[in-house]
Amino acid sequence: MQGNIYSFWKAGADFNMKLTERQFEEVLEMGILLTIEKNHDCLFELIMENAMAITNCDGGTLYLYENDELHFKIMRTESLGISKGGDGEETHMPPVPLREENVCAYSAIHEEVVNIADVYNSDKFDFSGPRKYDALTGYHTKSMLVIPLRNHEGELIGVLQLINAIENGEIVPFDPDYEKVVMSLASQASISISNLRYLGEVKDMMYSYAQTMATIIDERTPYNGNHTKNVTHYAVNFVDYLNEQYEMDCFDDYFDDNRREQLMLAASLHDIGKMSIPLSIMNKSTKLGHLFQGIIDRYKLLKSYYKIDYYEKRITMDQYEEKVAYLSEAEKLVQEINVAPALPEGKEPQIRALAECVYRGSDGEIIPYLKEEEAECLLIKRGTLTKAERKIMENHVVVTHNILSKINFSTHYNKVPQWAGAHHEFLDGSGYPNHLTEKDLPIEVRILSLADIFEALVAVDRPYKKPMSVDKALGILTSMAEEGKLDKKLVAMFGDYIHQLPHKP
Repeated sequence: MQGNIYSFWKAGADFNMKLTERQFEEVLEMGILLTIEKNHDCLFELIMENAMAITNCDGGTLYLYENDELHFKIMRTESLGISKGGDGEETHMPPVPLREENVCAYSAIHEEVVNIADVYNSDKFDFSGPRKYDALTGYHTKSMLVIPLRNHEGELIGVLQLINAIENGEIVPFDPDYEKVVMSLASQASISISNLRYLGEVKDMMYSYAQTMATIIDERTPYNGNHTKNVTHYAVNFVDYLNEQYEMDCFDDYFDDNRREQLMLAASLHDIGKMSIPLSIMNKSTKLGHLFQGIIDRYKLLKSYYKIDYYEKRITMDQYEEKVAYLSEAEKLVQEINVAPALPEGKEPQIRALAECVYRGSDGEIIPYLKEEEAECLLIKRGTLTKAERKIMENHVVVTHNILSKINFSTHYNKVPQWAGAHHEFLDGSGYPNHLTEKDLPIEVRILSLADIFEALVAVDRPYKKPMSVDKALGILTSMAEEGKLDKKLVAMFGDYIHQLPHKP
C-alpha cells in the first residue's frame, strides 16, 4: 500500500503547480480509499468520481475487459444528468470489440494513454458513435482522455474514458500534465480491481469446496441427502430475516457480509466430520441394524432343535409347543421394537427376560435367545443408536473441528472451524463435545444449532422416524429454550421467520 500511496504523491509532486493543497490531499485520500474499498460497485464509482474530479471533466465511461471485449460498467454525463451503472445497475449497452479503430480498444491493445483535443477534428479513430450520440442528445463531445487499466502483472482490467474537460465553463483539451495523476489513479484502481477479483475467486473456491464436501457427506448416506443444504438454507435466510428486523429496530445485532459468509461456510461444513463415521452407524435405520436377520435365523434354528429334542424324547410335546410359541412371540416382539422410534412402555422387562433365556443342547452347546449386543440394541430408549454408537456419532463434531482446523482459512473466515465444531453445544453446558456454556457460544453458533435441530425434526428422508410438523418442531425448540439449552429470543424469532415463509417446510 505504501508504494501505491507514494505513486500518488510522486504524481502530485511532479504536478504541484497545477494541484492545490486540497487537491493534493484528495489525491492521497483517493489512494487510501481505493486500497481499502471491498465492494466492487463502490470501487468502480470511486474510480469514476475521482478521475472526473481530478480532471474537472463533464463525463466519462468505465469499461471492464472480459472475453476480448470492453463492457460498459459505468457511464456519467454531468451536464445531461446521466448516470448509469451505479450500485451494480446494468447499463444494457453492447460491448466494444477490441479493434484498433475504436479509441478505447486502441488504448487497451497498445497500453497507451490517448489524449484528443477535439474528436471532430481527428481522423485517427472512428468517432461515428459519439457523433450519433451527439446528434440524438444535442450534446457536443469534444476533448477526450483515454487510459488503459492494467494491474501489476500487466493484465488488462479495463479502460477509463473521460470526456470534455471544463475550465471557466468552457470545454478545453485535457491538460497533458493531468495524465500522470490519472495514470496513478488508474494503476491503483487496476490493482484494487484485481485484488477484489482474486478475493472473489478465493471465495468461489471456498464455497465450491464447502459444497463439494457437503455433497460427499450427504451422498454417503441416502437418509440425509438434503440435510446440509437445508441447514445452510435455514441458517443463512434466518440471518437475512434478523437483519431485516434490525433495520426495523426489532433486533439489536446486525450480520455484515463477513459474518454471513462465515456462517454460510460453517453451516455447509458442519457435518464434514461424518466422513469418519462408519456407514453401519450412519445408515443404521433400525435398532438392530444388520443384527436383526441373525436373530430371526436363530429362532428358526432353535425351533428345529426343539423339534429334534422332542423326537429324541428329551422334551414332551407340551414343552415343545410351549418353546415354539414363546419363540414365535419373541420374534414378534423383536420385530416390533426393532422399528419403534422409542422403546414401547412395558417392553423392557420382556426384553430382559428374553435375554436370560438360553437353549442347552444335548452336547452341552448353549445358544442364547438374545446376545448381549442384541439386547443392548433392543433396550435403546429412543432412536437407533446404542451408547457406544452414539458416542462414535457424536465424535463427528470433534473430527469436523480437527479437519477444518487444518485448512488455512484467511482471517476473513477464521471463525468457521470454531462455529462448525460447536453446533451440538447447548447454552446450559449439556451439549457436546466440550460442554460449552452461554458465555462461550456466539450468536452464529446458536443459530446454527437451532437450524440443525429444526431440520432434523422436519426432515422427510429419515427412515427411522416420520417427519414432524412445523408447529410441533417449533414447540420442541421452545421447550429446549425453556430448559436453557437454546436461546429463547432466537427461537421465538426463528418461529416468526418460519411462519412468514410462503412455502413452509
